[in-house]
Amino acid sequence: MKLVLATHNQGKVREFTKMLRSGADTLQHIEVISLKTYPDAPEVIEDGKTYAENAAKKASVIAKYTGHLALADDAGLEVDALNGAPGINSKRWAGEDATDAIRIAKLLEVLEGITDRRARFVAAIAVVHPDAVPKGVLGVCEGHITHAPKGESGFGYDPVFVPEGYEQTFAELGEAIKNQISHRAKALEKALYCL
Repeated sequence: MKLVLATHNQGKVREFTKMLRSGADTLQHIEVISLKTYPDAPEVIEDGKTYAENAAKKASVIAKYTGHLALADDAGLEVDALNGAPGINSKRWAGEDATDAIRIAKLLEVLEGITDRRARFVAAIAVVHPDAVPKGVLGVCEGHITHAPKGESGFGYDPVFVPEGYEQTFAELGEAIKNQISHRAKALEKALYCL
């Protein structure tokens, strides 16, 4: 069975592939395919009002296009002091073409002087067969935002997010630990039942 990861984000592709390969023995028969295999795949506009809507839309479009089972996610960082922002717009919050460094700089600038730095990463994952209704799950990882970026691993806001129960950022903890405790890992664990 083939499973297409409905994302162009190579950081997500690496995370999902490692997590799926280390998953239950029952998943060993699944061939994980990157969207790079389908260079002409349609670009999916993420215009949903929730993470779940965006994940379901991406997975549905890619499943229909490829004819294979598709898995998509949508995730964001929610900061309590910012009323949940950047949230569903985490990637576009600092501008459409902003880099991870620019997004992080904007977040730290907006949080300057704020002591309540509680935050969470939220991920919705949808799994869709070309002829079926999407099945979706949600994963949450609580934590807080640091005052400066730390670490070299990961992507996105990883250098400024410390998960609850740890003293290091996702970027400092590295892939092995992040892939066990992250929002995406928690959602994927639930999504395995859909596979």
